[in-house]
Amino acid sequence: MDETVITVENVKKRYKDHDVLKGINFRVKRGSVFALLGSNGAGKTTTVRILATLLKPDSGKVQISNFDIVDQADDVRGEISLTGQYAAVDELMTGRENLRLIGKLYHLLDENSKADELLERFQLTDAANRRVATYSGGMRRRLDIAMGLVGNPSIIFLDEPTTGLDPQSRIAMWKFIKELTLTGVTVFLTTQYLEEAEQLADQIAILDEGKIVAEGTAEELKKLLPHEFIELGFNNEDELHQAHRVLEDYYTKISEKDMILAIAIDGDVKELTHILNTLERSDISAASFEQRLSSLEDVFLTIIDKNKEKEESQ
Repeated sequence: MDETVITVENVKKRYKDHDVLKGINFRVKRGSVFALLGSNGAGKTTTVRILATLLKPDSGKVQISNFDIVDQADDVRGEISLTGQYAAVDELMTGRENLRLIGKLYHLLDENSKADELLERFQLTDAANRRVATYSGGMRRRLDIAMGLVGNPSIIFLDEPTTGLDPQSRIAMWKFIKELTLTGVTVFLTTQYLEEAEQLADQIAILDEGKIVAEGTAEELKKLLPHEFIELGFNNEDELHQAHRVLEDYYTKISEKDMILAIAIDGDVKELTHILNTLERSDISAASFEQRLSSLEDVFLTIIDKNKEKEESQ
C-alpha cells in the first residue's frame, strides 16, 4: 500500500489562451482509491486524459508504474484502463459479445473464460446473452468497467463513473469499486459527488482553477474547518439576510432556497452564546436551530470560495 504508483510533478496544460492546469502535484499509492474532486471546468478530465496518455502535458513530469507517460507511453498503456463519463459499449451486441470482442483485441488465449469471469464478478451473468440496448444505466456502467478489466490493468481511471445513475445504482457501483482495490487494483476516480469521495477514497485532492488547492484523507480535510456548523432557519428573506449581515465576522453560508444560514464555529459554548446574543440584540429571531459536524461538502465549498476570492484579488 505504501508504494507510489502514480507521480505527478508540476504538470501544466494550456488550450489556446486558457491555462487548464497550472502546475499540479500529487502522488497515488498502489492498491488505493484516489479521488480528484472539482467543479465542472476545474481540469479533472484533462488530468485524466494526460495520465491515460491521450494528451501530452505542456510541461512537468508524470510517471505511472515507473514509466514516463511521454517517453514510455506504450508501457504505460499496458498498465492502465480508462472508463469515461459515458459507457462505451456496443448496444447491438450482447454483454458477453462485448467482453469477448475486447478479449480478442487483447489476443487472450481464452476470451470466453475471461468474459464469463467478469460477467459473474459484475453480476451480469443473467443478462449475458441480452443485447446491451436492453440494459439499465447501472448495468451498462458495470459492463463498461468490466470491459476495462479484460486486460488485467493494475490501474483503472474512472472519470465520473456514476454520472446519470440513480441512487441505488450509484451505491452498487461504490461496492464494485471497493472490491476492485481488494484485488490490488489502484483506482483513480474523478467525481463531483462529495459523498462518493468520502465513501470510497483513501486520499482526496481538490482541483480548482487548474490548481490542487487541498489534499488529504476525508478526515484530514475536515480538520481544515472549524469543528461544527450551526444552522439557523428563518421565516423570510429579510430576516435571513439581516442575520447574515450582523454575523459577517463569522464564516457563513446562506441558502435562500431553504431559508437557512449556516455558521462555522469551533464548538465553544461561549462562541455559540455570543452568536445568539448578537442576533437577539439585533432583534432577529431564528425559526429553527440545528448543530452538526463539518462535512466534506463544507470543506469543498469553503476551499473553492476562498480560492475564488484569492484568484479575483490577484
